[in-house]
Amino acid sequence: MRKTKMIMGAVGATAFSMLSVLPAFAQEAAEAAAPIVDKGDTAWMMTATVLVMAMIVPGLALFYGGLVRTKNMLSVLTQIIAVASLAMVVWVLYGYSMAFGGGDLIPGIVGNFDKIFLNGVTVDSVADTFSDGFKIPEYVFIAFQMTFAAITVALVVGGLVERLKFSALMLFALIWLTIVYFPIAHMVWGVGGIILDMGAYDFAGGTVVHINAGVSALVGAIILGKRIGYQKEIMAPHSLTMTLIGTGLLWVGWFGFNAGSALEANGSAALAMINTFAATAGGVLFWMLTEKALGHKGSMLGACSGAIAGLVAITPAAGNAGPAGAILLGGLSSVICCYFVMKLKAKFGFDDSLDAFGIHGLGGIVGSIGVAIVNLPGLGGQAGDDYDLMGQLGIQIAAVGIAVAWATIGSAIAFYIVKAVIGLRVSEEVEREGLDLGEHGERAYNY
Repeated sequence: MRKTKMIMGAVGATAFSMLSVLPAFAQEAAEAAAPIVDKGDTAWMMTATVLVMAMIVPGLALFYGGLVRTKNMLSVLTQIIAVASLAMVVWVLYGYSMAFGGGDLIPGIVGNFDKIFLNGVTVDSVADTFSDGFKIPEYVFIAFQMTFAAITVALVVGGLVERLKFSALMLFALIWLTIVYFPIAHMVWGVGGIILDMGAYDFAGGTVVHINAGVSALVGAIILGKRIGYQKEIMAPHSLTMTLIGTGLLWVGWFGFNAGSALEANGSAALAMINTFAATAGGVLFWMLTEKALGHKGSMLGACSGAIAGLVAITPAAGNAGPAGAILLGGLSSVICCYFVMKLKAKFGFDDSLDAFGIHGLGGIVGSIGVAIVNLPGLGGQAGDDYDLMGQLGIQIAAVGIAVAWATIGSAIAFYIVKAVIGLRVSEEVEREGLDLGEHGERAYNY
């Protein structure tokens, strides 16, 4: 009997001991299962963010700057760096909150102000990636998305150069970011966004960046009016050498733009990387072939334009297309954009100075709709066997329609507000003299 009691006592003690450590085991298991900040993903996303920054300054600045006349070169450089800087400041103050913070201010349309001034974000805050169990620091995600806002508003400049007042551009940029860019970013990428919930594909910004910027530039070009002497005087690019350098920097930076949108260093990023090579190369060749077919010589300007058209088109599809589909999409975008720029733009009579709409707007539309097709498994796409092509096409067309409508109405409101408050155009004297001296008191070149 005594022995039995001893055995029972020992068993009881053992059971108690085991129960007492269960909370510790549970805590350790929870910690093991908790998402971790992956150092490799974090390092890649920091690199991708810097690559996108290089797309803006100096990439886009040199690309656009080389395409204007000598007397306006410095003004373009100044406009690009200034509006990009404004976008970064506004992004930190309230833009990130409107695009990605907390709940909805307007359901499905724009986020609230829970993260105004980056409230609640610390060095320990994390952002989701697409794989379960892995995170990146929220500051890295904020910085990455900040560069997208900065380059998008800078792209709009391409339709407005050589006649827009600098003060008007800065006021427009502030209004436009607030009522156009931040809401569209939320619609496409924010939790609860209407375009995201539709199931639309936009891997890296076909709607958010390119359709948005291209359509807004077109609206601005129409409201602003043509440059003095447009279609009467020679307005040839003053330095295609700089434009090629800018194109190269844009292409290199675009790897951060597209592959970085995987938010991880993984196979999806690798697919986006090779697609960024393939679509761009296809765009270069098909633009030059289209030039030849239209009775012109294959030009270096055409090669640069084709590269951008290919980059724009693959942006929404970078994580869905296979390399063969990427070549097809980049080539198709180049053919359509080239034909529009060379044959149709003059007939419409608007002065989209550097073809912001002709390349970014149209290329973004081609890519945002075409992603449904290049996603097909037969073209190397990532869709499964039960993929509904026609259904997805309808979703993509609807997403494009929303983006076009929002950008058109929002940018028109922004331009007309600026026009009423401070006016849009420089004086005729300043426009003839050049915006470098007239607006900034400097020259790009002092010989």
